[in-house]
Amino acid sequence: MDLEDTLLMMPGPVTVVPRVLRAMSKPMINHRGDAFSEMYDDCRNILADVFQTKNDIFVISGSGTAAMEAAVGCIAGPSDRIISLENGKFGERLKDLAGMYGDVVPLEYEWGHSFDLDELEKALQEGAKAVTMVHNETSSGILNPAKEIGALARKYGALFIMDGVTSIGGDDVRVDEWGADIAIVGSQKCVAAPPGLSMISVSERAFEAMDKESLPYYLDLKAYRKSANKDKTQTPYTPAIPLFYGLQEALHIVAEEGMEARIKRHATGAAAVRAAMDVMGIEMFPQLDEHSNYSNTVSAMKAPEGLDGNAIKKAMLKSGIMIAGGQAHLSGKIFRIGSMGNVTYGDMMRTIQQAALIFKKEGLINSVGPAIEAAADVIDKA
Repeated sequence: MDLEDTLLMMPGPVTVVPRVLRAMSKPMINHRGDAFSEMYDDCRNILADVFQTKNDIFVISGSGTAAMEAAVGCIAGPSDRIISLENGKFGERLKDLAGMYGDVVPLEYEWGHSFDLDELEKALQEGAKAVTMVHNETSSGILNPAKEIGALARKYGALFIMDGVTSIGGDDVRVDEWGADIAIVGSQKCVAAPPGLSMISVSERAFEAMDKESLPYYLDLKAYRKSANKDKTQTPYTPAIPLFYGLQEALHIVAEEGMEARIKRHATGAAAVRAAMDVMGIEMFPQLDEHSNYSNTVSAMKAPEGLDGNAIKKAMLKSGIMIAGGQAHLSGKIFRIGSMGNVTYGDMMRTIQQAALIFKKEGLINSVGPAIEAAADVIDKA
């Protein structure tokens, strides 16, 4: 199959529009000159609106995992208690990174299950330097309660490190209001730029807490701040200039659409998937409580009885649509459909229709019509 014709409907990387691809073909420039400084400033100014923050923002030439490591690596020392919440693959990754630098206190839950906030408060009462959490856990399709967790962290004097890799730029994320001292996003997710960059916001409280004897070298956030505060805005080390070109153009698209409209489009796409799955009798995977919600950027569904989740993924790919299966122990048990980036309602409807056709072929439904009508109704009312 021609990769250029494949529709990416997975939780990242997402399809990069031609306008962004063209921007990446611009000539190389001096990364210590005015042109790069102007581009970096432009990106940071737009990102301040995307993050909803007045905190410092930096762009790291490295994926979201690099920003994760910068966050915990600059904060945590061997004797620092770091409470790490985990209910999916990326919460597990953040927990593992915290454990490499600090004294990690893991609060682990079944993937897709909600956090116990009472348990978190008890752990905080024993003291902690920071709490880490993945806001939007794409491995299980659950949106975790950032506002409530940020409030608890602040109540007990702990920093709040929030992975917003797959929510910032596509969902309502209020970094300052929620008290996220460090928040991160990946370029290849809701922002819809190519993979390879991560953006991180850092509060003054977080900088004051970087009191370790040694900080990471390449991922030293103090070095990023120092370089950004020079007469010319720079990165401390050589940036991936073509990716910065792509990021800048992707952020211009975000600004042109407006965050309110962008958030609504992401949420509507996910709601359309849920409506169609409900009509077809396909169960959502996350187990919600009064604090958690379904993700607005990726929907995770249980594979129907007798049908492997990876088989659904393969069947979708044959029709030119790439969705995602389950990770680790969830492989074959779930399938996931992304609704992030610059995905259109037409893309969503095409994906839902093809999924319905597969389920009809497997004898799970009698007609694709009800699923399509349910999804279309959600979009029409948006």
